[in-house]
Amino acid sequence: MDNKAMFKISYGLYVLTAKDGERDNGCITNTVTQVTSQPNRITVAVNKENLTHDMIMKTKKFNVSILTEQSEFQTFKHWGFQSGRDVDKAAGITFKRSANGLIYLTEHTNAYISANVISTTDLGTHTLFLADVTDCEVLSPDESVTYSYYQKNIKKKPAAPTGVKTGFICTVCGYIYEGDTLPPDFVCPICKHPASDFVPWRSDQA
Repeated sequence: MDNKAMFKISYGLYVLTAKDGERDNGCITNTVTQVTSQPNRITVAVNKENLTHDMIMKTKKFNVSILTEQSEFQTFKHWGFQSGRDVDKAAGITFKRSANGLIYLTEHTNAYISANVISTTDLGTHTLFLADVTDCEVLSPDESVTYSYYQKNIKKKPAAPTGVKTGFICTVCGYIYEGDTLPPDFVCPICKHPASDFVPWRSDQA
């Protein structure tokens, strides 16, 4: 089976935000999907290791900021390559608050969506949240960024080590695992994606 076929599915990229008490947090996700229009409902799958996951489980509400092709790599690095358990992700970020009290991004986004969770499904490593849309607004006419566009035009290429080395590279964040065999249960230490999101890598072909 060629798991790279999964890369052919078209995905958008979003900043998913939540709030617990006075603490704001968020993460990058590519799993937001509208599932019905009447009533207007969306789903999002969130890794259980993310602090954002725990906040949504507790408060049952979240915001989605839809990123555009003008997004910079720093946005993905800030929201996706570090944990809210270690840093305040809302610090130094330009944002506004929607009617539900949660933040949404105002730069390099073309819309935001607010939603209340109505049910959860345990997916093992992730939880699938089904939610009613409670508010939404278009912010700009810019095109939404796709996962493919991010890979080709925004993601920075990792610097290759000296000498020829082999291993596997994460197609999401560029983390390099050196070695001849990637453990099937390996999880990227940077972006938390599984081994299926890694491809073979050689330093002389980076």
